[in-house]
Amino acid sequence: MSDNGADEKKLALERSNLDASCSGAVLWFFTSAIGWLLLSTLLGLVSSLKLHIPDFLGDCQYMSYGRVAPAYKLALTYGWASVSAMGVGIWLMSRLCRVPVRFPGMLKFGNLLWNSGLTLAIVLQIAGHGQALEGMDIRTGPAVLMLAGYLLIGSWGAILYRARRSGPAYISVWYLLGAFFWFPWFFGVAHCLTARGALQGVMNNVVAAWYQQGLSLFWLTAVGLAAAYYLIPKVVNRPVYSYNLASVGFWSFAIVGGLTSLVRLSGGPVPAWMVTLSIAANIVMLVPVLTAVVNFLATVRGHSDLVYCSPTLRFSLFGAVAFAVTNVVALAASLRGVDRVVHFTQFAAGQYHLLTYSFFSMVMFGAIYYITPRLVGCEWLSATLIKFHFWGAAYGGSLLAGLLLISGIFTGMALADPDAAFRQALQMAQSYYFGQSLAYGILGLGHWIFSLHFLLMLLRIGQPGTQPTRFSKPGAH
Repeated sequence: MSDNGADEKKLALERSNLDASCSGAVLWFFTSAIGWLLLSTLLGLVSSLKLHIPDFLGDCQYMSYGRVAPAYKLALTYGWASVSAMGVGIWLMSRLCRVPVRFPGMLKFGNLLWNSGLTLAIVLQIAGHGQALEGMDIRTGPAVLMLAGYLLIGSWGAILYRARRSGPAYISVWYLLGAFFWFPWFFGVAHCLTARGALQGVMNNVVAAWYQQGLSLFWLTAVGLAAAYYLIPKVVNRPVYSYNLASVGFWSFAIVGGLTSLVRLSGGPVPAWMVTLSIAANIVMLVPVLTAVVNFLATVRGHSDLVYCSPTLRFSLFGAVAFAVTNVVALAASLRGVDRVVHFTQFAAGQYHLLTYSFFSMVMFGAIYYITPRLVGCEWLSATLIKFHFWGAAYGGSLLAGLLLISGIFTGMALADPDAAFRQALQMAQSYYFGQSLAYGILGLGHWIFSLHFLLMLLRIGQPGTQPTRFSKPGAH
């Protein structure tokens, strides 16, 4: 018993030293990510209001829908999502590889370059100097700044892995290492090809489709799965149900994911066999989805009561379920019969929010709730505030994605009806816009609660106890 106690103390001291080595950099990432989250929510609300209140900010040319909507996606994808992914990824790699971060200032400088490039990209977009190619909204100058910043950050993933303690790598490390290498590849190649004019006509759209799918799968999804594979077993305090399943899921994800991109160009001027290959790849993508979901649910089996207690587990499991829903919707939308109906509607925006918000962001929220107390030395102040944030994020995100998907379906059906006038299709879409604005309002309330709670943690205004902040079980007094 004494040997076990000594080992536990040694392990706890090692974890404390690892957290101390990266605490400043990771908290820097989290702080800037939450700032981008608040900005993106505001821009999203403005763009939604513009759809059903056209005169809203109508005298300001910089607030036109065509400028605000792309700026919103930039802030959400590259601000909140990507910066939080970097912070969570660095912390996980340090913990799982058991290697301290030696030069945290390098990570902070990389984050400064990334944020500076993104700020410039959003300013150019608002000023009307964005790119005309969908999904490639960042101009060359800001893209170079962002890539330079990322290389300072992502290279640390490789350094930590190279210096890791001996032993097999965890499944989370596989996904993180892949994400750290995949992202600069498709970000750099796509922007280089489109910026230099090496491609003409439809090939620019092919590259843009490849890039958007890579951003969704090999960056956001990979980091989200890595975090979920760490957090769920950690909170439940048991190993992942099956490493063999996890291995099959990872390799099928890595091999097949890159072939799914051209469903975005279904019906366009590209060879039909390429779209068919992407549809088939989307079907095969059910393998990594099923393996991940089975692993998560089987790991929690017998400990489902913890969902009522643990904020991290509640956010992470919500994200895991949303991950399955996201991929089922993506598979259905890739089929030609469905695509003909929803292609030129808001259905694609619904898919984007399912992935970026309902899956990825919910897992990141769970990770931040788990990691931050270990970096600041105190626990979250209020379980009630966390609960308000959860319900705001869950209801707001689900409402937004659901309305966009349903609006896309019914609008597409109206457009496909030869007896219906185009005006009827517009009126069909407009009937959902108020609900979308309401969803952004609910999200904004949840995000402000979250940001305030996080600020209190930075100021060390939290619970001094060593026990994690828990929800009370239903019926508990």
